[in-house]
Amino acid sequence: MHFGVKVQFQMRPNDHVSCPDFPCHDVNKKSYVVPSVEVDSNKIKVFMISEAPPENLSDYFYAPKNSFYAETTVQAFNDAGFNVAGMKDVLNLGVYVTTAIKCGKTAYSIAVQSIDNCSVRILENELSLFPRLKAVLLMGDTAIKAMNLIAQRSMGKRIIPSGSTYKIRKGKYFYRQLRVFPSYLQTGKSYLIEKSKRKMIAEDIKTALELR
Repeated sequence: MHFGVKVQFQMRPNDHVSCPDFPCHDVNKKSYVVPSVEVDSNKIKVFMISEAPPENLSDYFYAPKNSFYAETTVQAFNDAGFNVAGMKDVLNLGVYVTTAIKCGKTAYSIAVQSIDNCSVRILENELSLFPRLKAVLLMGDTAIKAMNLIAQRSMGKRIIPSGSTYKIRKGKYFYRQLRVFPSYLQTGKSYLIEKSKRKMIAEDIKTALELR
């Protein structure tokens, strides 16, 4: 892992990582957010990367009231057999949830350059805030691209192969000492209706949390 950021165990990620220059042109900067939740970095074992913040930040994972992103994420953990009622319970399981890009989307897809910009400025350093990680959950194609870009810079190769997620998700992939799981996006209205993907997401969460 990249250990360029030194922090105390109890911290807020947005106090330690941020975007210095906002170079991307295909994102909504008004929706920019890095998690401000207080977390004990020493207790986080699983780093879950979703896609992008919602247009309305009241729907973000760590919004004060139960948001839509929190609702579907909590449902995913319940599907996996963990009895959680909110994002605080998810954190207590040792799981930190963030997004691959920190600004909102303006179109269905996100430019690779924008994913790369955010991965080098924020996501890689955000990953380094947690010294006792065991696994990284990549929730969807954007998260997979971001992790491959980080791996290409630091290891000289991508770690997740090309191909449909359902075909590759059973493989064992590693970013240095971390087990990396390519999975599906656990946010958005489609999560509630795609039962086969919900089942696979639950399986991936369960496997990641069972790592010792």
